[in-house]
Amino acid sequence: MAAPESVIEIGSTGVRLLVAEVTPDRKQNVLDRSDMPLALGKDVFTSGVISQETQNQLITILTRYREQLAGWGINSFETTCIATSAFRDAKNRDPIMDRILVQTGFRVHIVDGIEENKLMYIAVSEAIKDQPVDFKNENTVILVVGGSSTEIMMMTDGKMAGVHSLRLGTVRIDQQMRNQASSYADIQRYLEESISNTKGSLDSELDLSDVKQFIAVGADVSLAALLVGRPISTFLWEISKQNLADFARDIQDYSADECVARFKIPYSEAEALHVSLLIYNLFLNFTKAERIIVPETNIRNGVIFSKNSTQNEELQMEFDMQIIASAKNLLRKYHGDENHAECVRMISAKIYDTLQKEIALGEHAKTLLETAAILHDIGSFIRYDNHNLHSNYIIRNSEIFGLSKNDNKIVSEIAKYHKGSLVPQDDETYQMMPRPDRMTILKLTAILRIADALDRGHIQKFTDFTMQLQQNSLIISAKNNPNTVLERIALSEKAGMFESVFGYKVILL
Repeated sequence: MAAPESVIEIGSTGVRLLVAEVTPDRKQNVLDRSDMPLALGKDVFTSGVISQETQNQLITILTRYREQLAGWGINSFETTCIATSAFRDAKNRDPIMDRILVQTGFRVHIVDGIEENKLMYIAVSEAIKDQPVDFKNENTVILVVGGSSTEIMMMTDGKMAGVHSLRLGTVRIDQQMRNQASSYADIQRYLEESISNTKGSLDSELDLSDVKQFIAVGADVSLAALLVGRPISTFLWEISKQNLADFARDIQDYSADECVARFKIPYSEAEALHVSLLIYNLFLNFTKAERIIVPETNIRNGVIFSKNSTQNEELQMEFDMQIIASAKNLLRKYHGDENHAECVRMISAKIYDTLQKEIALGEHAKTLLETAAILHDIGSFIRYDNHNLHSNYIIRNSEIFGLSKNDNKIVSEIAKYHKGSLVPQDDETYQMMPRPDRMTILKLTAILRIADALDRGHIQKFTDFTMQLQQNSLIISAKNNPNTVLERIALSEKAGMFESVFGYKVILL
């Protein structure tokens, strides 16, 4: 049995602790959990900062959790402590993170919206595996409504079609509308208009009217599942579309105090219940799904599974596949040349494997290279001239499932330097980046330039070829003996960086 893992989540409405162990068959055995309310989101959404009083409460809660964890033989540095969107939006987050580290020993990691999606995808995948839910063959939406944001993942044929972090959170909306002294009907109209505006951009990736499966995660929808849903298995429920709509309508006149008394939930959850269920309902109504699937899981479960994913080759391969699928869907959205992109990805991966010892970056870097290979020409949608600069802009401002903000930045920089005379070392943006990131960009860009040169004509000549290292040369041999004049010219223009970085001359036979 693996040693217990611990996670603390600092959210918009509370601070939550999970201690669990992962069994050999990849089940989570929960050993301990705690949930302490904290109105952190209210502070941030009204004033932009976390108040001194809330900071003191946060430190008190974390100190208590540190003592609780000590009982399991777990210290602060062994605990993963994450903070989500409300903390991320706080102007004074940096000194608070330092104060937490000094006074409690917990090192806070702020997760962005796309990282939240990644962790929730892992949590949901593990929660519904071996269950009677058609996750791989139906168009599916996974929706997580939080205090600060709503995370949405859209899948088609089991592959990621789009991911978004929407600024539609229960606490955020409550604070915005409360200043207007709004009624429930006003909130409903506001949400209907906001979600309707959002739907247009979502439909460009996956038509929501084609979605037949709807998966929802969150404390509020879990409460609805317990009250008006039906259990599928021990930790999985379903609610019919009608039952969810009826329940949301029945409680719309309940005050927060009445929700606390009737449903035995914390006041912070009671305040969010109406808005949360309304958001789930509105998104559900855009789809053809007749039921909503509710797994009992959360981002903390996702953190624990992700920490173990490196030991689980199947899960890691599945996750990398979803990153590539998300990148391909983004390229499709911008009408890119998918055949060229796939050819360059394949060649890039083969070069990476051939040079694996010299590269010394690991499998995640290979995924970043393949992502950059797929998206390197995406800027042609704007204008072919200087399209590498446009690619850099589009990638940096897009959401790619599974990539952190820093990953996204690395991919965008690789695309930026894939053509032309511009080299990273002459760019001030590159020079300001940490050394490990600079080396990753330099090595992967050098590989991408070679791969792109080998499909210079965008006609995929190099689909069957061999590649080997001999002395100080990388020798590439095409098996079908195509005319390679154009590719040789391209290599003469683009191989300089590769030879400089790796010390190998590229020879095309």
